[in-house]
Parts: sequence; structure tokens; C-alpha cells
Amino acid sequence: MSSIPQPAAPHVRERFGDRLRNFWQRVSEGRQIDDLWKQFAADARAGYGFYGREVDWESIQKLPHWRRPLHIMRQFFWAMLLKMSAARRVLLLVAFVMMFDARTQFFAVLLFLILLMLELADKVTMKRDLEIAREIQSWLVPSFPPEVAGADIAFSTRPQNSVAGDYYDAFFPNAEAGADSKLMVVIADVVGKSIPAALLMATLQASLRTIAGEGAPLADLVARLNRYACAHSQDGQRFTTAVLAEYEPQARRLTYVNAGHNAPILRRAAATLEKLEVGGMPLGIDAAEIYETACVEMQPGDALIFYTDGVVEAFNDKHEEFGNERWFRAIRALPVVMNAQESLQFLMKPVDEFVGVTHQSDDITYLVMRCK
Repeated sequence: MSSIPQPAAPHVRERFGDRLRNFWQRVSEGRQIDDLWKQFAADARAGYGFYGREVDWESIQKLPHWRRPLHIMRQFFWAMLLKMSAARRVLLLVAFVMMFDARTQFFAVLLFLILLMLELADKVTMKRDLEIAREIQSWLVPSFPPEVAGADIAFSTRPQNSVAGDYYDAFFPNAEAGADSKLMVVIADVVGKSIPAALLMATLQASLRTIAGEGAPLADLVARLNRYACAHSQDGQRFTTAVLAEYEPQARRLTYVNAGHNAPILRRAAATLEKLEVGGMPLGIDAAEIYETACVEMQPGDALIFYTDGVVEAFNDKHEEFGNERWFRAIRALPVVMNAQESLQFLMKPVDEFVGVTHQSDDITYLVMRCK
């Protein structure tokens, strides 16, 4: 008599189900399908934009519609191919040729896997180096805001890459002065991204700390920073926008210079907005530039919002910019009763909701100071 197959025991099915769930948990990092799809779509758009910069769209637009897809595919392929080393390019082309022969398709798959392994190894190595650079960069900006009499401060940054070209700081250059000590507040944006911008940011931070520690007046400090930036700007190609300010806690007076940066917004307790625009050109363009200073008197309930252009230029998956209008609307809606950290979270929320998981092309940095 032939034996009848018995169904798998319940505990065997449960064990298999547990393994499958653990496998999926490890692969997906516990994310839902919708989140995974959004992440994939964001990655696909970022990759399309990255390789699309190599495509000659102008010449493609002149072609008949039926010829465009093939030319786009060809240019995308070459853009991808030229990002690889010469040896890997040859290996990839060999794998493509082998795919068209049934006898060598298995070896073609092996070659593709080898290429994937090599590219992943490069990415992991670079990611580790960037993480080290990010850790070093984190030492250059404050982890916690300083304690300021009659005011509090909060800040946040979202790098476009592992390392950023945005710089923010708040410190007392002469803490020994006690109650008369002035607080230095700065936000800056180095043109460019990733490692080159981060290196220039580091030199800016070191120069600022050194000059501020000498007790130089604000106008002189900015002029000296500008001369240093011009000496290392590669003929003006590596300039920096910045706002540098000194805050006197006892008088609630802020003296500032805006060097071509997005104007900070002073949001009065009465919900009116004032822009801090006085200053001059970005640092690193003209060594002879003369910078103007200006003063504002702050009152209890006022909020001073510093930010980089990554905030207003943040875009969603439809490539719509967040824009000044939405940003000013969020600032006007800021409740008076919030402290700096609560105000920061309030302002970040509409930007984060607008952006979602879309990869940004610039760093996003905020610094908020509230007067008590």
C-alpha cells in the first residue's frame, strides 16, 4: 500500500513561519510595504537625477518621439558605465554579451554578482570613511546649546550627505566676562556639498573661533574672516554665505552682519516679521568688501530664526519647492508660549511633512533663539 503524505506538524509550520518573519524583519528593518515603496521611489528619482545630468536632453528633444527612448537608454547606460573603473566596464560588457547565449547565461549572472559585490564593497568603504568624517565634523558644532540669561537656543541640521557644508554655532568667546559676556551666534553655508564643503566649513569654524577669542569687534571679525576666505576661495569659486551676530543678554540687543545669507527672521511676539538683511557680499568673493552692521532690540516672546537655503529650497516628490511663502506662514503661526526647542520642532514639522522621504540636493539647517 502506498503511504499517504501527512501534513507538516503544526510546530514545524510555526518554526518555518518564525524563520520567514525573522528573515523579512532583517531584510526590511521592520518597515511597512508602503514605506519601502516610498523609499525605493525616492532612491529611483535620486538615481535618475544623478545619471540624468549626463544626458544630452537638448539633442534628444530634436529627435522624433519614437527614437527618443532608445537614445535616452543608451546615454543612461554610458553615464552608468563611465562611473565604473576600466576593468569593471569591460567585465560588464562581457556579461551583457554572454547573456544572449543560453550556454553562458549562468556565467553572465555570476559576473553581474561579482560586479555588484565589488561596487557594494566600494560603497561600504566610502560610507565608513564618510561616517568617520561626520563624527569629526560633529565635534566642530555644539552638541548642546549654551545657557543664556533671558533666552534659550535650539538647533538642528539635516545633511544632504553624510557630511555637510552648513555650519551653525552659539558660544561665548569671552566667558570670563560674566554677565557682560556677549554670545556669538553664527550660521553659514559653504557653496558646494559633501567633503570639499565640509573641509572649508572646518577652516571657517577654526578661523571664527580664533578671531572671536581675540575680542575683535564684529565688523573687524567679519572683515578678517572674509580676507581669509578670499585667500582660500579658488578665485571666488568656494565662497560662503553667513550671518554672524553678537547678542548682549543684559540689554537684549543683537548686533549682526549678513554676508549674502538667507535673511534671519525676527518674529515679534505680535506676529510681525522683520528680516535681518544688512551686511554685504558672501565671504570669499572680494577681499576689499566693507560690511555694515545693524542692531535689533529683542523683547520677551520674540523668536529669532536662522536658517540655510536648504529650508526654502526643499522639494517634494513632485519637485515642488517648499518656498518662502510656506516658510513665512509657518513662522507667523509660531505660538508665543513655546521655548526654543518646541519652536524648532514646530517649524521643522511642515518642512519634514512636505519633503517626506525625498532625497534633498542641499543641507537643511535651523537655529532658533527665543527671548524670555
